[in-house]
Amino acid sequence: MSGQAMPFQLTILGTSSALPTSNRYPTAQVLQVLGRFFLIDCGEGTQTQMRKYKIGFSKINHIFISHLHGDHIFGLIGLISTMELLGRKNDLHLYSHSELQKYLSAQIQFLYPEGITYKIIYHPLNFKKEQKIYEDQKVTVFSFPLVHRIPTCGFRFEEKPALPNLRPDKIDEYQIPIRDRQRIKEGGDFINKEGNLIPHTELTENKHTARSFAFCSDTRYDESYIDSVRGVDLLYHEATFANDNKDLAQITYHSTGENAATVALKAEVGKLIIGHFSARYNDHTPILEDAQSIFRNTESILEGQVFQI
Repeated sequence: MSGQAMPFQLTILGTSSALPTSNRYPTAQVLQVLGRFFLIDCGEGTQTQMRKYKIGFSKINHIFISHLHGDHIFGLIGLISTMELLGRKNDLHLYSHSELQKYLSAQIQFLYPEGITYKIIYHPLNFKKEQKIYEDQKVTVFSFPLVHRIPTCGFRFEEKPALPNLRPDKIDEYQIPIRDRQRIKEGGDFINKEGNLIPHTELTENKHTARSFAFCSDTRYDESYIDSVRGVDLLYHEATFANDNKDLAQITYHSTGENAATVALKAEVGKLIIGHFSARYNDHTPILEDAQSIFRNTESILEGQVFQI
């Protein structure tokens, strides 16, 4: 994927499913969008991986937790404690099942009876329908329900479209005053000295296409969430098993590489990356080959890998 002046990139911190291995950590990813850093899931060892890949703890203000299985949350209390030791003052926002507050509050109370130096703000997710859960001037984040053994959400991150640029040749041709330029970028037309209306579309050009990323954590294959990831530039979808264990995938509410690729194909995404591999696979090639047989532009992820969108 081509680089852009302002980064929109995903760093992989963990690729394993329930059991960590000697060289793979449980699920955690950091998405950087125009200087904002979003942590997605927080498996055991997340803060170690953040240090290894030089992602500053203070940059993380928003953490998105797909569901409350241990391999997606066991890293939280360690990260929260480290932030406390570093004297954090900024609020930390957690987007998760409402029960996470009970779980973390008990740990924090036990470890820090006097309280911690910063405020944790909990944002409960909706597991029944898609919902906008975060928005600022540059990015919007949506959650959407997945199909797992316990309530689980995926997340979609959308960059907001930038205003078009004024064409320098048109500024010169029509002698457009500075006072009118912002209005034209925002969609306005221009009336020249002769009284002719020059349409906004003739005066501007779009050089930047808004980018998007979707994260599908633990889920059984289901077409109910395909529209929620439709057309994204980059899709992460769990692929715990190869087809040799497709029955086990169904029983445990997980996906195969083939399942992930089918979602990518039907949703018409740009690129698919797969992870959350079962510890029974020392080699992920069979899972990847299953996926690529359906959706060619698929890649299996590794710790430390960075994807530019």
